Amino acid sequence: PSVIMGAVPESILKKRKRNDEWAVKKAAAADVAKKEAKSKRKVIFKRAEQYVKEYRDQEADLIRLKRAAKANNGFYVEPEAKVMFVVRIRGINDIAPKTKKILQLLRLLQIQNGVFMKVNKATMNMLRQAEPYVTWGYPNLKTVKELIYKRGFGKVNNNRIPLTDNSIIEGALGKFNIICIEDLVHEIMTVGPHFKEANNFLWPFQLSSPRGGYSKKRLHYIEGGEAGNREDKINAFVRKMN
Repeated sequence: PSVIMGAVPESILKKRKRNDEWAVKKAAAADVAKKEAKSKRKVIFKRAEQYVKEYRDQEADLIRLKRAAKANNGFYVEPEAKVMFVVRIRGINDIAPKTKKILQLLRLLQIQNGVFMKVNKATMNMLRQAEPYVTWGYPNLKTVKELIYKRGFGKVNNNRIPLTDNSIIEGALGKFNIICIEDLVHEIMTVGPHFKEANNFLWPFQLSSPRGGYSKKRLHYIEGGEAGNREDKINAFVRKMN
């Protein structure tokens, strides 16, 4: 006997139709996203090239000015640094309440935490108060890049999110025209107009204990210890911890 096919229930027909519509919409959205990503990649690549040129020009200018000064039997004094990197080197034992509060304001809540800061009178005064507990200096481009690329985490809805994708940065800082990791590095390095927002987006860096250990934490850097301002020597110190 021939098999009589039963009528397909209306609910299943509706479901099929809805699923087909969703599939079409999803495909269209994916196509749009793909085109946007392609155009964005071009913009990011162009910006990265522009930043590389800018950094190289600055380096060439510095060499040229130093040579000119040397030719005239003089010295070239480099401009004062705009950004510094601060690392907490001591824990919570015997810490005064005021110092503890300053370290909280600097977002240095744990030992081996590090943050970028603007160089100005207010920050320097705060660091002087907390000097025995921190060390700081003026990072170069290589240090800033290595820190953000290797140890960079963003603050997204108060969650610590690893910077694995430019979309994370764009989602948080897109309104400030910071759409990729190179923009973030540039903003921090040059202390751009949105340094504060970019720096607050970056979660305090959690560094490792330095290779070879600390020397004398309780002494100042100029006495052979670790604490206080070490200027450009911070780069070698951070490299040992990164």
